[in-house]
Amino acid sequence: MAKTKEKVQLTETLNQQVANFSVLYMKLHHYHWYVKGENFFTLHIKFQELYTEAALHLDTIAERMLSLGAAPTATMKEQLEISSINEASGEESAQEMVQSLADDFEHVCKELTEGITAAEDQEDQPTADMFIEIRTSLEKHLWMFKAYLAE
Repeated sequence: MAKTKEKVQLTETLNQQVANFSVLYMKLHHYHWYVKGENFFTLHIKFQELYTEAALHLDTIAERMLSLGAAPTATMKEQLEISSINEASGEESAQEMVQSLADDFEHVCKELTEGITAAEDQEDQPTADMFIEIRTSLEKHLWMFKAYLAE
């Protein structure tokens, strides 16, 4: 089967999400370990919930790539190079942690929407469905972040 430009683009989209969720996984761990302040107990537990979910999304996307005959990025160096989100700086307050995650989730949701369209254009419903499921979950978390931030 020849690789069309569109299939290569979809593979790149999938791989970018592997990178994004790898970075998110580490960022969420960082926040889980280093959050401080009056909301420590709430955020410590929430960040753990989110890094557990990020690991599941990461594995699902990588395995989808493998099932399509593509190779997901598997080193932090590569992931940091292609991720569209940034790792934790180490200087964030609890409020800034939540704001950073809200921004990241919003950005990833936009990319997932583009991925859904690309997958549908390739008649790859399983990939489109996977992206829809992940986006649905991130949108719920985004709503909660915005409520927490009182936006």
